[in-house]
Amino acid sequence: MTSVPRLVFSAPSSGHGTNALSVGLLAALADRGLDVAGFKVGPDHVDAAYLGLAAGRPGRTLDPRLTGGDRLGPLFAYGAQGAALALVQGTMGLYDSVAGRPEAESTAAVATALRSPVVLVIDVAAMGQSVAALVHGFRSYDEQLWLGGVILTQVASGRHEAMLREALDDVGMPVYGALRRHELPPVLPARRHGVVPVLGRDAEASRAVRRLGEAVAGTVDLERLLGLARSAPPLSVPAWSPVSDAPVVDAPVVALAGGPGGSFSHPETAELLRAAGAQVVTVDPLRDEALPPGTRALVVGGALPESYARDLSANRRLCIAVAELARTGRPVIAEGTGLLWLARELDGLPMCGVLDAIGASRDGLVVGYREATALSDSAVARTGATVVGYKQHGAVLTPRAGQRAAWGWEGGTPEGFVWRGVHASQLGLHWAAYPEIATRLVTAAALPSPVEGVAAPA
Repeated sequence: MTSVPRLVFSAPSSGHGTNALSVGLLAALADRGLDVAGFKVGPDHVDAAYLGLAAGRPGRTLDPRLTGGDRLGPLFAYGAQGAALALVQGTMGLYDSVAGRPEAESTAAVATALRSPVVLVIDVAAMGQSVAALVHGFRSYDEQLWLGGVILTQVASGRHEAMLREALDDVGMPVYGALRRHELPPVLPARRHGVVPVLGRDAEASRAVRRLGEAVAGTVDLERLLGLARSAPPLSVPAWSPVSDAPVVDAPVVALAGGPGGSFSHPETAELLRAAGAQVVTVDPLRDEALPPGTRALVVGGALPESYARDLSANRRLCIAVAELARTGRPVIAEGTGLLWLARELDGLPMCGVLDAIGASRDGLVVGYREATALSDSAVARTGATVVGYKQHGAVLTPRAGQRAAWGWEGGTPEGFVWRGVHASQLGLHWAAYPEIATRLVTAAALPSPVEGVAAPA
């Protein structure tokens, strides 16, 4: 049984200010001394990172597709332990789903699974009394959903606010805040920077979070929102646990790519590695010139942004160290941009040279979930194992796969590289769904070096 005050913030569609409000609310409550926790619906590492920065504890994703719906409650309970408020920021519109499965994967489905009240964030810049019809429709669409109130953004004036409040009062919908057009400034760093400002603890990111907290504290009724959150009933689910059945005892050093503010992987990745017996040490691929002393394995998570290719290339000393680690057969798991980093070059920039492949950026993004089958044995999976992962990338590799491909899926050609201890692919996994990955990796890291005195590939 888990009793955590909680709210889900959502909107009719993207662009209503849900992210800024979510970050601001957590920052405002944390500034008051409350222990808060932030979650993001879907695979978005960036929003989760800023929620974590505002809360002062790791921001986490809740993705029914990546982890399975049965793990939502346990992962939420684990990440929200001890919190006076847990805030879940939705994705897209309340009833939307990237994969077309709204009954199981939308923000509404997550809110229902967590038995959480929903606060609808609405941009009312071009809206008057019709806001009542909009809210009434969202409330009536799903009788299982608990729509607890609204917060209005882009309000034009005091008269506009009074009109909106009167209309919403007529349909019995509480208003927890009304923000003028200038009161929710676009201060967060540009999304092309990804999670890097958070992981690097950049002053700009901290200032932006603080400004959003001040904006929310001055315009939103925090006490009433906390009252709504506290009305959520207990969840009858056990908290997820990263505990391993048989941890390795000699604690091999596993380098996890990231920075002082966290890693490019889901927070559960580090927790699973430690539970499996690893000594987890962070390495910053943009700044550190060497791997941590005694490194026996390397993990590069999928949140590393492609926009930092020039910085990755310029760090030649670390590239050489990573190539040497891979040459000796040590486990190296790379997702997303990590695959590009291991290639010979990307857009003409030299990379680590571990894989005989060349990357090139192109217009547009490849985005979506994949149900994949492992095509080769590796530290990630045995041949034939099936997983669900997520892809989001602009650059592509030639060739798309090595002699031993990592993954295959229906309607697609094989993708990724398995070479010695390397498993590299643009498909990102949530390790909480496959905790055996951590065990396999740490077990392999604890073994003697399998390859000595063999040159790295050209």
